[in-house]
Amino acid sequence: MTENTVDAFSLPVLERRSPSLTLRRLADLPVVVVEHPEARAALTLQGAQLIAWQPAGERPVLWLSGASAFREGKAVRGGVPICWPWFGPVSSPSHGFARISAWTLDAHEETAGAVHLTLTLRSDARTRELWPHDFTLTARFTLGRKCEITLTAEGDHTSTGALHSYFRVGAADQVSVSGLGDHYIDKVRDGAEGVQRGDLTFPGHVDRIYTRPQDAALVRDPTLGRTIEVRHHDASDAVAWNPGAKLSTEMADVPDDGYTEFVCVETARITRPLTTTENTPTAFGVALSLEHP
Repeated sequence: MTENTVDAFSLPVLERRSPSLTLRRLADLPVVVVEHPEARAALTLQGAQLIAWQPAGERPVLWLSGASAFREGKAVRGGVPICWPWFGPVSSPSHGFARISAWTLDAHEETAGAVHLTLTLRSDARTRELWPHDFTLTARFTLGRKCEITLTAEGDHTSTGALHSYFRVGAADQVSVSGLGDHYIDKVRDGAEGVQRGDLTFPGHVDRIYTRPQDAALVRDPTLGRTIEVRHHDASDAVAWNPGAKLSTEMADVPDDGYTEFVCVETARITRPLTTTENTPTAFGVALSLEHP
């Protein structure tokens, strides 16, 4: 695929599970597609990765790279990848194995306002080679005019993670983000600490971990005339990222001009890891909604 983005809703229907839920395939990857009166959405069973969401009557909210391979075991660029049980290149694979593992669709429910999905990933011999812990990881989605994602970890372990949201924008260098808090770790400057003054903008490569975010960040996009509210639940950090022009041309799964079409504002547990015991699961999540001036 050479287009910058992918239309999951044009994929052929392989199986209908309910009035709003169908199973389809994007190259090698099984895809669950939601077409509900209040919203459309799609997610891959690999990674339990939301790759599309748009409330009825709205433009798509998430960006998905058409340059992704869409192959088993390969990370998909865009949507909302689940980074777990570690964030970043601290081990291999980068950002953990959850986003390249096959999840199980355990439950789905339709109401007048939304579709609710529950997907599960459990430890096995393959995951124990990468990370020597038993676990159950559950991702719950509410997909309507608001999009909510909650990630729950169970077991006896400590982990980090993020819901790595890619937001589709009209022009990244015109976007501003408020609500990130005042302190950040700047990964572009080798982990130097910084103080945020005013809103964040994206004039070039941005890669920051904000360690004291407010409960909600506002992604203001004057080009598309909308604001995306990113409301964090039980998170310790918010991550802001855009590769900028130079890095975008070096990334095989991002079109050369792809960096102009998205910004990432992620809900994360990095500086305060998820610590679980056999009797105490730990969760964090995000709720996304749109506002118009």
